Amino acid sequence: MYKEGDEVQDDCGSREEWTLLFWTSLAVIVPVIITLWCSAQRSKRKTHMKDFFRKSKHGWHYTDLFNKPTYCCVCSQHILQGAFCDCCGVCADEQCLRRADRSLTCKEIMAPSSPGGAMEHRWVRGNVPLASYCAVCKQQCGTQPKLCDFRCVWCQATVHDDCMDSLPDADQCDLGEFHSLIIPPHYLYRVNKLRRRHPDEYSKLASSCGSGWTPVLVLANTRSGNNMGEVLLGEFRTLLNPVQVFDLSELTPSKALQLCTLLPPGSVRVLVCGGDGTVGWVLDAIDTMKLKGQDQFMPRVTILPLGTGNDLSNTLGWGAGYAGEIPVEQVLRNVLDAEVVKMDRWKVQVASKGLYFRKPKVLSMNNYFSVGPDALMALSFHTHREKTPSFFSSRIINKAVYFLYGTKDCLVQECKDLDKKIELELDGERVALPSLEGIIVCNIGYWGGGCRLWEGMGDEPCPPTRLDDGLLEVVGVFGSFHCAQIQVKLANPVRLGQAHTVRLVLKSSKMPMQVDGEPWAQGPCTITITHKTQALMLYHSSEQTDDDDDESSEEVNVSEKDGCLFALIPCAIDI
Repeated sequence: MYKEGDEVQDDCGSREEWTLLFWTSLAVIVPVIITLWCSAQRSKRKTHMKDFFRKSKHGWHYTDLFNKPTYCCVCSQHILQGAFCDCCGVCADEQCLRRADRSLTCKEIMAPSSPGGAMEHRWVRGNVPLASYCAVCKQQCGTQPKLCDFRCVWCQATVHDDCMDSLPDADQCDLGEFHSLIIPPHYLYRVNKLRRRHPDEYSKLASSCGSGWTPVLVLANTRSGNNMGEVLLGEFRTLLNPVQVFDLSELTPSKALQLCTLLPPGSVRVLVCGGDGTVGWVLDAIDTMKLKGQDQFMPRVTILPLGTGNDLSNTLGWGAGYAGEIPVEQVLRNVLDAEVVKMDRWKVQVASKGLYFRKPKVLSMNNYFSVGPDALMALSFHTHREKTPSFFSSRIINKAVYFLYGTKDCLVQECKDLDKKIELELDGERVALPSLEGIIVCNIGYWGGGCRLWEGMGDEPCPPTRLDDGLLEVVGVFGSFHCAQIQVKLANPVRLGQAHTVRLVLKSSKMPMQVDGEPWAQGPCTITITHKTQALMLYHSSEQTDDDDDESSEEVNVSEKDGCLFALIPCAIDI
């Protein structure tokens, strides 16, 4: 029989269950609500911060953790989380950020000089670089755990707080070690005041910048290779005038290079931070300058290799890849010491078979054209990178993926019987082809991420290769495995010859092709490769070449057989 005590017990049990369910639900829902609220606040804060940074005259960058002891330039307190300006070096915590933006001025890209004609120091207090020394007493600066000492944002000189009064009144800023690479703000101010924009006027103004003034423009591709572009941009803005540093993800090379037309003709050097594709993009923009009649303003181009292959960089002595192993200061010193060389550029015309009324596709080539297994690997890599670009952010991962695609092709052999599908002509003469899977037409000495293809293992005599001889080197490969053997110096390619003009006729099927790492799948067509123009490049070597005898000549012809140094240079970018 049901008793009243049992009913009370059931009510208590039910109440306990509901209580447990309530608190369990609360324990789950409350953290979710808090997380969503924090996420919304963080997103809202980031939007406000981004809008604030966009309107500011400083180059602010927010960081959750500074990599060295840092002090707020407004309240002088130690900060872990806040923002810094990569142009002038001012640091501030989040509470002091707006006050710092109002009260502390940044580097001025354009400003008049002092009444005496000299440039005054522009001091910023605190957070001086490590291992910096006072310009007055020569003792180390920044050793105290507080906001102390001063740094000039232009010449990078540092001075103790106590030594500032001892600094001579007549001590003017000379822009420091890299004065010959920096565009002074007073130069742009005077150019802006000119009534007649003429190259002769620019040359007259350049006399105020000292003898041997060769300003450098930094053009960086932040999407290349190992994503070092952002860091390098900031480091270059610190050392140079921010107007000299361009981010190619925000501004095209054609627009960036218009600054060359405001500088003395023949004086500008361009540092391209990126892979071979980025270099080709910049060289195409320089060709556009020629079409506009701006030949006299053409810059000399040098490379900081951030891509995966970097064969052109290797050929010119700048190394196979930059990973921060040398400071940007040394990169700029290397740019100062580099020699000017000429490099052939080629026109690749692709006329598809049967499409007579369609205009042929025309591409520019600096490194090489290929059809066969290496183009297939590049095409597979390119296709997958387009789908998941975040996965291909590391140079090591990229090369590992290339290896996997090469291994796959060794088993599948998608490009076999190429010799039956294609005809090759060198300077109008038909070349009999052995049983090949690929043909590679080279303009430079390096191919495939560091392999000297034409020379092979060096056990067979071969004609020398040069950057400026107007000749292309044509070789064949038997497959992906043969390519791998060539790269580790276990085999030689099939040397098919050298020529001024190369013509290939793809008679049937569809084959993978590439020009300087830009791949595509191509049906039956005729490919004609002819000389286009020459570009002025910068070659780096610690040893003089045989062509250096004529010191009066600025342009030096360098044989690609001369030793290439693994000496690199950096880059940066953005106005």
